[in-house]
Amino acid sequence: MGAIRIGVDLGGTKIEAIALGSDGEVLASRRLATPRGDYGGTLAAISDLVAAIEKDLGTRATVGLGMPGTLSPASGYVKNANSTWLIGKSFERDLNKALGRKVRIANDADCFALSEATDGAGDGASSVFGVILGTGVGGGIVIQGRLLAGPNAIAGEWGHNSLPWPTDDERPGPPCYCGQCGCIETFLSGPGLVGDYAATASGQTDPGDIARRAAAGEQNALDALARYRDRLARALAGIVNILDPHIIVLGGGLSMLPALCETVPSLWGGYVFSDRIDTKLVLAKFGDASGVRGAAWLWPENARP
Repeated sequence: MGAIRIGVDLGGTKIEAIALGSDGEVLASRRLATPRGDYGGTLAAISDLVAAIEKDLGTRATVGLGMPGTLSPASGYVKNANSTWLIGKSFERDLNKALGRKVRIANDADCFALSEATDGAGDGASSVFGVILGTGVGGGIVIQGRLLAGPNAIAGEWGHNSLPWPTDDERPGPPCYCGQCGCIETFLSGPGLVGDYAATASGQTDPGDIARRAAAGEQNALDALARYRDRLARALAGIVNILDPHIIVLGGGLSMLPALCETVPSLWGGYVFSDRIDTKLVLAKFGDASGVRGAAWLWPENARP
């Protein structure tokens, strides 16, 4: 059977766990509802999922986990997590104790990027920038197959940079929960798109509905998507100027908005500092499964549980 890796994706509403074989085949999978607000219950749910998968397979495995937020290198506590019951907790230490082994933990966007760089849409590329466009805006960087963490554990957090080359009506920008205004996340997240559309239209909606209205020819929806693509092009041009990745992989619910991979590269040329742009923009191969797969890939093949 070869090396077995278990990946766990700790989400705000569900916890998913899978076991991957050495070839990336999914050997087992389970999920539970996240015990929201219950730190001890969250640890127990993760432990139960891992134990159930190991019982199914009859073997002990390495465990990697993707989570919202990250572990502070300074304190070891969880920071920047929208699952607020984790913040300020010694999550790594407590999870190691609960599972009786060392667990590797990374931000969920980092896990997404690692998955797509390992055997997904970025497989074979020397440098991959993974993008999550959803309720928030996250990112991860993989260089030569290795996840880049950085001394502050925030590598890839492009969503909390300011939207580059803002127009007059984009200044100072919407307030962000991080305390700043005009962050990329406030424009490119799901709530950001909905808020932008609502400024010119009435009624409750969501990103999928905006896309459907655009397909039906509604001008307000068409305009909102055009602004979204232009803002995404500017934001990614900033990434290309700094990191110059070979491939940018889009994931998250908003990655399925129409024509992003076709339109955005035609727009970012005016902002990238180069006479030619060879960076590819592609959709994720594994979609929503990339996070949990990347968590499993946090361990090398020769690791022992």
